[in-house]
Amino acid sequence: MRIVIAEDDALLREGLALLLRAEGLDVVATAGTPGEFLAAVSEHGPDVAIVDVRMPPTHTDEGIVAAGEARRQRPGLAVLVLSAYVEQTFATELLAGGAERLGYLLKERVGRVEEFLSALHRVAEGGTAVDPEVVGQLLARGRSDEGLGRLTPREREVLALMAEGLGNTAIAERLFVTDGAVHKNIRSIFAKLGLAPTDRADRRVTAVLRYLDGTVRR
Repeated sequence: MRIVIAEDDALLREGLALLLRAEGLDVVATAGTPGEFLAAVSEHGPDVAIVDVRMPPTHTDEGIVAAGEARRQRPGLAVLVLSAYVEQTFATELLAGGAERLGYLLKERVGRVEEFLSALHRVAEGGTAVDPEVVGQLLARGRSDEGLGRLTPREREVLALMAEGLGNTAIAERLFVTDGAVHKNIRSIFAKLGLAPTDRADRRVTAVLRYLDGTVRR
């Protein structure tokens, strides 16, 4: 796995590089600005980019803009975004734009090495990783959705873990239930949210969007 890191905080940037190299991963370049990051992607052709949301010069959304440009330049590039804060709009738009090979973690998650590495590998393998804290803070936004109000406590637990990016087997392990029980809950979630098998949208992503944002995006 070839990785480029884009982070303007030099201490965190180099710390991430050391951590990943210690795990046997190939950090091919690090960058402190969006321009340096895009140049590194062009030069090294990485498999994964770890990108800070807020970068110079304005420290608003430069990292997100650069990540989007990097994915246009290199289709299939996996991107794991790091943020010090819960960026609600970005978390929702991340999934709305297609959740494949994308992740969003709070920077504090980096200190929990096993969780951080698990999210990184999940994104690199084509999945999604959304920070549990982000999911928790956005939960209230979906409570006005009538369909969500019909979910059982267990179904809401399953949907919350789906929002983190976990697959059925991982959800079953987390909740100490069988894969069949998870599958049954997910079918019930889809039914209660009115997501038919013939929907053109990815029902799993759409269900998560309903959870995070209280709206259907197709």
